[in-house]
Amino acid sequence: MERLPEFFSNHSSLAMAFVVILGTLLWTLWQSFGGGGTKKLSPMDATQLINREDALVLDIRTDGEFSQGHIVNSVNIPQKSVQEQLSKLNKYRGRPIITACRNGQTAGGVGSTLRKNGFEQVYNLAGGLIAWEGANLPLVKK
Repeated sequence: MERLPEFFSNHSSLAMAFVVILGTLLWTLWQSFGGGGTKKLSPMDATQLINREDALVLDIRTDGEFSQGHIVNSVNIPQKSVQEQLSKLNKYRGRPIITACRNGQTAGGVGSTLRKNGFEQVYNLAGGLIAWEGANLPLVKK
């Protein structure tokens, strides 16, 4: 333990890599435990919220990905244009909103944006559309 500072000074690139990996790991853990401001829902929980509380699914994938298959009645606003198109979501302000992406990694950021703009009931589909398909839930294709 006493030689740790000596190791770090002699192997600065390894020490930097360790710090970056540790930071990334902590960030990922923080996000997975709801630190990003949105609660994660399993596909089954999302289905219940859609059926019981008329939740809106906001699909943030590109138009091309959306047309290959999406959740029934979902609204597609690509991630890059969510901030500019927030006015389209104002009519859904009183309903729960479930953000969905391909694998569940980027939807949390959009959920945080929605919460910062006054949307109170924002959720993230854990695992994204990959998890949705993995649970054998239907997708609609255009």
